[in-house]
Amino acid sequence: MGTGTWWWAGAAGTAWAELLVAAVLLLRPRGRTGGTGSADAMPGVARGATPGVPADAPPGPAALALLRGGRRAAVTVALVALHQRGAVAAGRRRTIRANGGPGRTRDPVQLGVHRSLRNALPLRALALRPEARRAVDGLRTELGRAGLLRPPGRRRAALLLAAAAPATLAAGLLAGAAAGDGPGAWAVLAAGPPVLLAALGLLRLPPATRAARRLLAELRERHPLPAHRREVTDGHLVQLYVALYGDPALALFLPRFSRDGGLLDRPDQDGP
Repeated sequence: MGTGTWWWAGAAGTAWAELLVAAVLLLRPRGRTGGTGSADAMPGVARGATPGVPADAPPGPAALALLRGGRRAAVTVALVALHQRGAVAAGRRRTIRANGGPGRTRDPVQLGVHRSLRNALPLRALALRPEARRAVDGLRTELGRAGLLRPPGRRRAALLLAAAAPATLAAGLLAGAAAGDGPGAWAVLAAGPPVLLAALGLLRLPPATRAARRLLAELRERHPLPAHRREVTDGHLVQLYVALYGDPALALFLPRFSRDGGLLDRPDQDGP
């Protein structure tokens, strides 16, 4: 075996080691109970910190929205709750503006979002304001500890390793070619495509864990989206539907506020 082939073999081994470490970081559970990260391990902030809510209740609407759609979805649910209390309203040109105090709430995401509305803001800019970011990041940390979200630090490190694996393999191939006796086509085909496919699979893993996706599926089965808004009179249930279904629930329950405030990804949607 020539020097170039050794370069290739070393690069292939290093690439697989990078992928293995990335897989451990992404797939190894990290719930507080040491198991699969069930909702029973959720701390109060992830349940919305609502007084009187049983300890075994599922995560609150903002937490569920974060699991389903990320930061923007969590901020949207917070805006729905604030709007239900008259604390925010649609502004000009598809923005959201404050409309009084936040009301009686201890929900950190709602408070962070309301504090961010010193001026009317579009949803995208609001979700990136420091107060809103800190509140959502705190919720993200709690969900990570409960095993429902992959911890951000571990996920970033894993994605860097997964992205580096094909580059490591390419560097080994170039080093082998420079040595003049690189690997044969069979060696490249044996190691190259599997590394690329494994890296792509890891890079495409969503932030939410399998336990989180199972929880969302169970809640959607338990709470199918109604056909008409008049079927639901409980404001908390409206928040839950928005958390679970996003735009369809917004267009159903809050068509004008959602459209005028720029909350819909597709503004042409309208409720019945």
